[in-house]
Amino acid sequence: MSVVELAATNLLSPMVLFFVLGLVATWARSDLNIPEAVAKGMSLYLMLAIGFKGGASVAAYGVDGQLVLSIIAGLVLSALIPIVAFQILLRVTSLPRVDAAAIAAHYGSISIVTFLAAIQVLDTAGIRYEGFMVATAAAMEVPAIIVALWLAKSGSITADSNGASGSGGNGGVEVGSRLDAETLREVALNGSIVILVGSFVIGAITGQAGLKSIAPFIVDPFKGVLCLFLLDMGLIAGRGLRESRKYLTLPLVLFGLYMPLIGGALGLVAAKLCGLSVGGMALFITLGASASYIAVPAALRLALPEARPSIYVPMSLGITFPFNLTLGIPLYISLATLFAR
Repeated sequence: MSVVELAATNLLSPMVLFFVLGLVATWARSDLNIPEAVAKGMSLYLMLAIGFKGGASVAAYGVDGQLVLSIIAGLVLSALIPIVAFQILLRVTSLPRVDAAAIAAHYGSISIVTFLAAIQVLDTAGIRYEGFMVATAAAMEVPAIIVALWLAKSGSITADSNGASGSGGNGGVEVGSRLDAETLREVALNGSIVILVGSFVIGAITGQAGLKSIAPFIVDPFKGVLCLFLLDMGLIAGRGLRESRKYLTLPLVLFGLYMPLIGGALGLVAAKLCGLSVGGMALFITLGASASYIAVPAALRLALPEARPSIYVPMSLGITFPFNLTLGIPLYISLATLFAR
């Protein structure tokens, strides 16, 4: 299937159309709203389902060197991408270093919903992928946050030594002091990471028998819950874009469109080195291209409160997420098909 055919199929899929419905409803100022408790419940369900299915797949596949290599490659990629993103932002925008570091953290970490959407497209197309990619995704959540906090800290120290206030007037000691054990604990114990990793472990322990026993709960309803969740994402993205228009300059909007391609290219290299299948390579590219809007904003509210959510949340959720959901995923699958040969 060509990239055009994949894109056309993806654009007309229920999950993408429900996301578009959320955007349209927001722009039309409809009172459509998903209660926060329901949205959180759907998020937990999706994490549980994909984690359990990934663990069951690993139980059937077995633990080997490729799994370990994939996780190590994911950790390296998650640490490298924010450095690349940070340097680009410093050169193409006039953002304070602390805001550039905060945005960079989002692009180094991953969007688990984009990952789920890519899995759904692969399943629909009948393309096989390694179940342990769920473990790789979980491993890529945290390193980007740590690196971004280090970038914010080192930037502040540099600015202070020059007598400037490159991070909005905050000293290096203040920003750096938040990179402590408590912050790292909050990041590592973020709810999405706990449920994803925990359900992965349970799936690995119980195997295919465990998956079969709860399939009516985590397999059959999955697509419907994902559609409803993406409807909520469309509503949130629409509101974010509407409220932050004055902050999203053209260089930032363009960054939100080309940075996924840079991250995806790095993911392609990593996947090639790991020797993954077409589906596994497509997922690795998707992980490199995606931008977090759940775990990272929650962590930055604690660790880097001087960074502006009015910039970094619409960047990842309002620009990069729709791009990946509609056009990116078909492109990444086509690239995987081409380079896995």
